[in-house]
Amino acid sequence: MDYMKVKNAVSFWFLKFISCIISYLPLVFGRFLGRLAFCIDKKHRDIALKNLNTAFSRGKDKTEIYSIAKKVFENLGMNLIEFCRIPQLNSENIDKYVTIRGFDNFLNARKKNKGVLFLTAHFGNWELMAAAHALKGYPLNVVVREPDNPIFERFVKYVRTRCGNKMMDKNSQMRSILNVLKKGESVGVLLDQNVTWVEGVFADFFGKLAATNKGLALLAIGSQSPVIPAFIIRKDYKTHELIFGKEIPVQITDDKRADILVNTARFTKVIEDMIRKYPDQWFWVHQRWKSRPENDPNKGKKSEAMIYSSICPLSRIKRL
Repeated sequence: MDYMKVKNAVSFWFLKFISCIISYLPLVFGRFLGRLAFCIDKKHRDIALKNLNTAFSRGKDKTEIYSIAKKVFENLGMNLIEFCRIPQLNSENIDKYVTIRGFDNFLNARKKNKGVLFLTAHFGNWELMAAAHALKGYPLNVVVREPDNPIFERFVKYVRTRCGNKMMDKNSQMRSILNVLKKGESVGVLLDQNVTWVEGVFADFFGKLAATNKGLALLAIGSQSPVIPAFIIRKDYKTHELIFGKEIPVQITDDKRADILVNTARFTKVIEDMIRKYPDQWFWVHQRWKSRPENDPNKGKKSEAMIYSSICPLSRIKRL
């Protein structure tokens, strides 16, 4: 018998056992865990405070920013418990936890028979959002970054696919995702994380250029599938609201480079607008502005930094 296979299997079932125990903890305990993490995890607390100061330096004082950062950690603590509860969800009990607004926006987009691209972010309880959508009868193909640990990856995939969703690695070939859209299926893309110069373009995010993945723009242009924004909002301890926004217009011209920049900027603005409404529900612990255009290692070459900036109204699309 292969020792590593046995070890991995035991580890996987141990994670399931621990997850089951966590799922029965009250959400108030998750909130407490979040507060505890806020107190002891100086690294991520500092990242969150720095990001919030970058975004709201003129609109919010230090006390308000500190309060928002604490609530972010509290939300993440509750997310942990709710993530462990996902395997217990079904089509009969999901309405107790998630209400839906704007579902017609998704249904109308679906009628175009070109598949649907969902623009979303690490917002509210994004894992619950995908599960709720699947339990409503419309499973998703979600583009994700798989965890590095194979045992943890297996466990996370088990939870994420429990309600009928499928996972697609972010490194998947563009063709495979386009084929899924051609079948009329839906694809979810989280577009709020920092990427390298090769993977993305630079677009305004809270007044500062942020490296943003160009994948969604490429998919929207290549498939001509409608792009629908979708976010989930935590209303209180137990309930959430899943919001489907109106279809986002996608620019498609003969200048593909310009189209990628313009569309990515539009998508980023939608995410920013939602964060401004509910600042305590976004993933501020991520270094969103880590990659900088001035440090582009490809400067002077074809792949040099691509920038879309509202600061330059006469020449919005430019190279560094």
